[in-house]
Amino acid sequence: MKFVDEAKIRVEAGDGGNGIVSFRREKFIPKGGPDGGDGGNGGDVYMRADTSVNTLIDFQFQKFYMAGRGKNGGPANCTGAAGEDIIIRVPLGTRVIDDDTGEVIGDLIKENQVLLVAKGGFHGLGNTRFKSSINRAPRQKTNGTPGDKRYLRLELMLLADVGMLGLPNAGKSTFISAVSAARPKIADYPFTTLEPSLGVVRVGEGRSFVVADIPGLIEGASQGAGLGHRFLRHLERCRVLLHLVDLQPVDGSDPVDNIRTIEQELALYSEKLAQKTRWLVFNKCDIHSEEELKEIIDDILTRLDRKDEKYYVISAAAGINVKPLCSDVMNELDAIRQSEEALSDEDKAQANNENFVWDKPEPPQPKYFDDWDDEFEDDDFDAEEDGFDPDAEAESESDFADEDGAGADESDDADGEDSEESSEAVSEEKK
Repeated sequence: MKFVDEAKIRVEAGDGGNGIVSFRREKFIPKGGPDGGDGGNGGDVYMRADTSVNTLIDFQFQKFYMAGRGKNGGPANCTGAAGEDIIIRVPLGTRVIDDDTGEVIGDLIKENQVLLVAKGGFHGLGNTRFKSSINRAPRQKTNGTPGDKRYLRLELMLLADVGMLGLPNAGKSTFISAVSAARPKIADYPFTTLEPSLGVVRVGEGRSFVVADIPGLIEGASQGAGLGHRFLRHLERCRVLLHLVDLQPVDGSDPVDNIRTIEQELALYSEKLAQKTRWLVFNKCDIHSEEELKEIIDDILTRLDRKDEKYYVISAAAGINVKPLCSDVMNELDAIRQSEEALSDEDKAQANNENFVWDKPEPPQPKYFDDWDDEFEDDDFDAEEDGFDPDAEAESESDFADEDGAGADESDDADGEDSEESSEAVSEEKK
C-alpha cells in the first residue's frame, strides 16, 4: 500500500431544518391554535482514530464529505428529524488543521478518539414557539442556520517513541533492520529511504519501544532540497531522537559539518523539535581500529565543544554495541514516562498536544418572518417559500403584539357573526 501522510478535504455539516407556520384544524374546533413544529438540527461531521487505517490514501479519491440536513418541522407540533451525522475514519496520529486559518483543530492520538470538525446548523422554530397571551395566532417562524463548511488539511504523524536522524547513507535503515523485524530497503546510494518506516524493538519481557526511520536530511532541506522537511513531522511526538553519524562518509565530507547541518535544519523546521532529547550515535565503528576510533571521536567532540555530552559508538551492520544502546533507550523512556505520570492532567494535555478544543460559537439569534394572510394555505408548510427575505430586519415584538391583538379581535368578531348565522339556520331547519 502506498504511504500517504498528507491530504486536503472539504467537509460540510448539515443545515438546520426550518420551522413552519401551522394551525390546528379539526371539525367543530375552529380556533385550535398554532401547532407548527420546529425543524431538526443539522448533522455534525466527526473524525475518529481507527487502528485499521494506516495511511491517508483514501482521501486522494474522496475529498468531499457532507452530513445530513435537518428536516423541516411539521403540523401537530411535530419536530423535524435531525440530520444524520457522519464519522470519517483516519489513522492513529492524524492532526487536523483548518486549511484557511491554519488553526490546529485537534490531534487524534488515542484509539477510537473522536473529534468534532464541523458543527451542524441550529434548528428553526415553528409558530408554536411564538404563542403568548397577547399573540394568540402567531404567524412567525424561523429558518434553520447553515452548518459549518471547512477545508481541512490532514497530516499523519507516526506515533513512535524513538526517531532517527541523519544524512543519507548514515545507516538508519541498517540500524532499524538490526534491532527490529522491519525490513526497509537498504542500498549504497542517497535517499534509499523514500518514506518513513516503523519497527518494534523488544528489550526484555514486556519491555519494548517503537523506533521510526525517516528519509535523510541534507543541507538546504528547509528550501526543499532533497526531500525537504516533509517527513520531519513524524518525529514531533518522539520522546528520544538518535542522531546517527557516519564516521567515514563515502563522499569525503567532514562529520562535524554533517552534524551541524542536521542541527541547523532541525532548528529551521521547529524550535521545539530541536530541543528534544537527542543522542549522538557514531555508526560504522567496525571499519576503524580502536586507536583510530578514539582519535576521530575525540576530535569531533572537541570541535563541537561537547566532551561532556553522552554519545554511543556502534556498528549497525556488525551489531556492535547495539543492544546496550537499546537498553539505555528503554531506561530513558521509562524515566520519561514516570515523570509524565507525575504531572497534573493539565500539564499532560499540554505535553501531548491534547488541549486543542474546538468550541462551536453560539448560534446567531434567529430572525422571524411574517405571513399575515387570512387564508391558511399549503405553502405555509414550505419552510423555504419565496416570500421570505432572510436578511430583512425583523419588526419589534411590540409591533407584532399590537397587530396580533387587532387581528385577534377582528377574527373573534367574524367568528361570532358566523356562529350566530349558523345557529339561526339550524333552528329554522328544525322548525
